[in-house]
Amino acid sequence: MTLDDLKKIFLSPTLFRLETILSPRLVPVLYATGLAALLLWSVGHLFVSFGRNFGDGLWGLLEIAVYGALFLLVLRIVCEVLLVFFKANETVTRTVSLSRVPTSLIDEVRDAIHDIAEDEPYEDETSEGAIEPTTPAVRRTARRTPPPTEKPDI
Repeated sequence: MTLDDLKKIFLSPTLFRLETILSPRLVPVLYATGLAALLLWSVGHLFVSFGRNFGDGLWGLLEIAVYGALFLLVLRIVCEVLLVFFKANETVTRTVSLSRVPTSLIDEVRDAIHDIAEDEPYEDETSEGAIEPTTPAVRRTARRTPPPTEKPDI
């Protein structure tokens, strides 16, 4: 993550919009901060333990190796779990957005009205009665039932 990326994150309206998820971009920052904290702790612990006496200094080296490796492992696992969580969320969001039909409510109402109008019997100007349509009347509402399928003539 470069300085330009950080400027874009903190100075753009991305920080105040909730349409996009910001956290996946901040996981590398969390990881780098954790590594810096581990480095600072290990250097400080080394000087403090050797400042007491040489035996404590050797024991401090062992503590730095064991606790440092444990902290590094936990930090890595936490960052990977966060990345997997956000990747799953991104995949689900993409799947949901692809499954939605991008029509407006007006288009849905217009389609439903046309379907209802096609199903109603209509008056023929040459005859006195109503003529039934050749296809069976299927009432369809918007988004609830699929349109009737055409059967091929055999």
